[in-house]
Amino acid sequence: MKTSRILNEVHESVAGLHKSGLVDKKTMREFDVLCLKNIKDLNPQDIKKIREKEHVSQSLFAAYLNISVSAIRKWESGEKKPSGMALRLLNLIRNKGLEIII
Repeated sequence: MKTSRILNEVHESVAGLHKSGLVDKKTMREFDVLCLKNIKDLNPQDIKKIREKEHVSQSLFAAYLNISVSAIRKWESGEKKPSGMALRLLNLIRNKGLEIII
């Protein structure tokens, strides 16, 4: 999901207010969280498509992500689901390509 131009401009304005001392640090952090891009849950087929789109094997994909080949196999079979940082990284690769982390 792309961040809207309006949201970017509002965020920039609030950041300016924070810099000038009119918005406190806590409010700025809360606003930053609201502006984070949504992370899409990925099903096994999505994960396999991401890997295949990048033309890499499961073992090479695992090496790029610094995880075990077993984890990739389990994600692609549906035995387990990526979460946390792994899910964010997979979404980033889906949107920007593997070169974003190389």
